[in-house]
Amino acid sequence: MTKKIIILVLFPLFALAQQSVEGVVLDGDLPAEAVSVYWQNTTVGTVTNEKGEFSIPYKPEYKNLVINFVGFKETVIFITDPNKRITHVLQEDFSLDEVVVVKEKDGTQISLTGVSNTTVLTSNELLKAACCNLSESFETNPSIDVNFSDAVTGTKQIEMLGLTNPYILIAQENIPNIRGASQAYGLTFTPGTWLESIQITKGAGSVVNGFESIAGQINTELQKPITSDKLFVNAYASGMGRLELNTHTNLKVSDKWTTGFYVHGNHRGVKIDNNDDNFLDNPLMSQINLMNRWQYTDADNGWVSFLEVRYLNDEKQAGEVDFDPDVHRLGTEKWGSEIDTQRFNVSGKLGHVFTDTPWKSFGIQGAYSHHQQDSYYGLNIYNIKHQSVYASALYNSILSNTKNKFKTGLTFTLDNYDELVNTTQYLRNENSIGTFFEYTYDNLDNFSLVAGIRGDIHNNLGAFLTPRLHLRYNPWEKGVLRASVGRGKRSACVFAENQKFFASSRDFQIFNNGGKIYGLNPEIAWNYGLSFLQKFRLFDKNGSVSVDFYRTQFDNQVVVDVDNNTQQVAFYDLAGESYANSFQFDLDYEPFTHFEVRFSYKNYKAETDYIQGRLQKALLPEHRFFANIGYKTHFLNEKEGRWKFDVTWNWIGEQRIPFTGDNPVQYQLNETSNPYNLVNLQITKVFSKKFEIYAGGENVLSYNQDDPVLAADDPFGTSFDSTFIYAPINRANFYAGLRYKL
Repeated sequence: MTKKIIILVLFPLFALAQQSVEGVVLDGDLPAEAVSVYWQNTTVGTVTNEKGEFSIPYKPEYKNLVINFVGFKETVIFITDPNKRITHVLQEDFSLDEVVVVKEKDGTQISLTGVSNTTVLTSNELLKAACCNLSESFETNPSIDVNFSDAVTGTKQIEMLGLTNPYILIAQENIPNIRGASQAYGLTFTPGTWLESIQITKGAGSVVNGFESIAGQINTELQKPITSDKLFVNAYASGMGRLELNTHTNLKVSDKWTTGFYVHGNHRGVKIDNNDDNFLDNPLMSQINLMNRWQYTDADNGWVSFLEVRYLNDEKQAGEVDFDPDVHRLGTEKWGSEIDTQRFNVSGKLGHVFTDTPWKSFGIQGAYSHHQQDSYYGLNIYNIKHQSVYASALYNSILSNTKNKFKTGLTFTLDNYDELVNTTQYLRNENSIGTFFEYTYDNLDNFSLVAGIRGDIHNNLGAFLTPRLHLRYNPWEKGVLRASVGRGKRSACVFAENQKFFASSRDFQIFNNGGKIYGLNPEIAWNYGLSFLQKFRLFDKNGSVSVDFYRTQFDNQVVVDVDNNTQQVAFYDLAGESYANSFQFDLDYEPFTHFEVRFSYKNYKAETDYIQGRLQKALLPEHRFFANIGYKTHFLNEKEGRWKFDVTWNWIGEQRIPFTGDNPVQYQLNETSNPYNLVNLQITKVFSKKFEIYAGGENVLSYNQDDPVLAADDPFGTSFDSTFIYAPINRANFYAGLRYKL
């Protein structure tokens, strides 16, 4: 391990000094990528990266800086002070009376200049599906797999690189968000209409964001009060009985202050049992979600800040169709479950860019959350209270010149857990303080690297280092090769992360190994990744092809074993090897204007040494094929509007089903599942820039798993289990909705 750390932290710190002009180009509030920036009457130029940023060499004889992008006005900026950072907002070109040519933003964006393998899902991509909440926002993107966790609660979980969401750092505007108590249901707590964009980073992420990520990082950017619509309304209804309403209101309080009020509510009060197993296909539910955001912007002096307050109340009822909580709660006449969650969050950010030295900036951010969940599953009781505090401070500057940049800072986390598992109470406090340093080198041409290291002191994990390295090389035009390696370490919240097993007859068994987290040791893993992306033009149309391979190798893992005993779920420290290999091939192409095709193939190989020997990870398909086709008519004018059509197809290969051989014959399952096809579609009619309606279908082929609840006719027997989910549990679900904005 020492050798690995030494290799990662020994890198060049300085390059030849050369003065540069730096800045950022924006399209409204969003970064504008691939914008041409060059010195007038020279061959010296560059393009903006995925953050809209650019850095261009400067000489005293260079005076006029040209910023040019198709569909927008060309701007010439006279440079008097090369040290002053430039911020430029693109202006649409209305010089043509009848026709304005404007390039639409791609729904999915992957940069040629970013060092990490990051995919950005913009609002255009998110609108291709209903996206009622964050867990449903990845349906049209092949980087993330979405599956049901069980057949009772209707909860969806995500996977990246063959690993489930506890191994993914999920953050909201770079503040860790879904962790601890919220791992099971937290993805449903962020409404889709609140999302501005999602950044998906495969492999080892930045040390700035902490030490917990192993498979990758997902960062969500929410709507900003200063740039969002003054009024937004979204209404949704589905054939499965779900009703949803979202309203956003944004107000400009003063020249520097803006605020936004966001209200989300959803309700399902209809009992549906299409497969006649006497269990609800979807839980009855009700959620109210409130958020108030404040934004302060003082561009002249380089200050920006955010303050956010959120409150959530979420109630679910699942189980047998005739279950009545007032009559059958925790009884053996009818099997039922209730999950009631209340959550309160408050967070704040403050950032400053030094106007006289724009390469220097600092930021501080902090967050507090209180999560209370009271629940029972049949005869199993699980209550958890989780209070969390997070704080960080960050400083950015350069070393010698703008080719050499660095970030450094401090982070602090505090987590207090109070869990009740049936009659046993588990109390746990975790706290850590850490410091990090991340160095970035960019030769402004074809090579860049980001190398970081952080050191943390944790009361349960001890003192440890987290090294990470990202490399980018452009071997030729529009081609980029990326590599990454990094280490992650985390505490496994075995009950919160595996709540689905409470909806079974299994007993929870923890094989105490003397560790400080439920008697277990922390999880430690290394992630190695290599990817290649080539963008191209074929028949005068844009396209791209990419391939990547990632391997996650665990030094220690908390093994979740449901194969050794059909009446038990066991947790124990890894004794042997555990790894997950992920291979993915993607092809994107626009064969003609407004028509986009995306194809992907994924192969997973994930094996773990269990007590009974090495096994492939259960319920993980080795092969997956994905295709998305999108077409939209040209937006001619406000009267005619436009149409949008989107179809997504998934082919999911066979999956290993956990061992059921000890059950009675009628409750034994095959060793593997059958492959199947899954098709979703959506049609949108845009009447104007203010109003549109949409309708769609999920699983329109109505493929669903037979008997998703094992032993549904004997829910209090020893074979009852709702966690063997390898296919949809619902038949076709059709929906419709509308969006209105000012």
